[in-house]
Amino acid sequence: MRSKYAIKALSFMARSTDKDCFLIAELAQAENIPKKFLEAILLTLKSQGILASRKGPGGGYWLAKTPSAITLGSIIRAFEGDLAPVQCLGENAQSACPECHDLPTCATRLVMSDVQKAVSAVVDKVTLADMIERSEFERQRLSKQLDFSI
Repeated sequence: MRSKYAIKALSFMARSTDKDCFLIAELAQAENIPKKFLEAILLTLKSQGILASRKGPGGGYWLAKTPSAITLGSIIRAFEGDLAPVQCLGENAQSACPECHDLPTCATRLVMSDVQKAVSAVVDKVTLADMIERSEFERQRLSKQLDFSI
C-alpha cells in the first residue's frame, strides 16, 4: 500500500508542471491518501533522494530528480526492499527456506528467480515520466472514442 500511495503522490507532483512545491495536506487531498500515512511515505522518499523538502513558510516537498530519472523500481524498493518473491532470493538471504531440501535445485526458487528478474526488468525500466505519458495517451485515446449509445 505504501508503494502505491508513493507512486500516486509522486505522479501528482510530476503532472503538476505549474507548481514546484507541495504541502502534505494538498497531496493527501488530491490523491485521497490519509495525511498521517502520507507524511511517513514522503519522509521515506526524501531519505531515498527522490524528494527534497523545506520547512516553514513557502515550504513543502518537491521532486529532487526529474520524472524521467525516477524509476518505479526505486520507488517500490524504498518501501518493499528487494523484490524477492521468496525469502531465499532476498538481499539478506543467508540460507535456504526452512522447508527447502536442496537450494541449488529447488524448483520454486528457480522459477521465482525468473519472476524476480522479470519484475525487476519492468520496474527498473519504467519511469515516472513514462507512467504519466502512458496515462495521458490512454486518456486522450478514450476521449476520442465515440459513444453510440441511444
